Amino acid sequence: MNDYVVDAQELTKVFTMGDIEVHALRGLSIQIKRGEVVSIMGPSGSGKTTLMNILGCLDRPTSGEYCLDGESVASLKDEQLAEIRNRKVGFVFQSFNLLPRSTALTNVELPLRYGPPNGRKRRELATEALVDVGLGDRITHRPNELSGGQQQRVAIARALVNDPAIVMADEPTGNLDSKSGDEIMELLLRLNQERGATLIIITHDPEIAEQTQRVINIRDGVVSEA
Repeated sequence: MNDYVVDAQELTKVFTMGDIEVHALRGLSIQIKRGEVVSIMGPSGSGKTTLMNILGCLDRPTSGEYCLDGESVASLKDEQLAEIRNRKVGFVFQSFNLLPRSTALTNVELPLRYGPPNGRKRRELATEALVDVGLGDRITHRPNELSGGQQQRVAIARALVNDPAIVMADEPTGNLDSKSGDEIMELLLRLNQERGATLIIITHDPEIAEQTQRVINIRDGVVSEA
């Protein structure tokens, strides 16, 4: 088995806006080992969001090669990308992205609805994930009945419920007070150790980056330091 869960080589991404071409990525290459905790940093416009979208199978590169967990995904069609994304990627967003009218349990079950687990098995897996993030007593609560930190814990449970190859956390503490933010980082790092999940954190916060095993700095569409 390949040691690298993320193996991206010479990625380019060109956006066309009218007559203007914007080169967001300019031959960027990165490799991330299985179980590694990595932060990706860079100034606004550096290409880090574009890179996150490609690594998370939300978008494809204009050129270059990308293998996710041993599967070549750079040239897949939209529906194939969606299938890989659902199986192999868990997302944690700054804004939580929870369904407001649904319980914590239903929110965590969502990624499982596109796969084989039946209703009972889905509930078991979702409950187990919520217990793992310390919310076993909140499974019937809706987002408006939870604090910001608790909502982010629900989002982390949802990201992990499929046992994905990578978890991508985009500014995961950005909407939280410092105490809740510290707790979320502790939780992510603990789950990395316990579950072996590969964790990729996109952040502008040096204090968050210091807690990861490696920092990849992006500037002008290429890796400036890794």
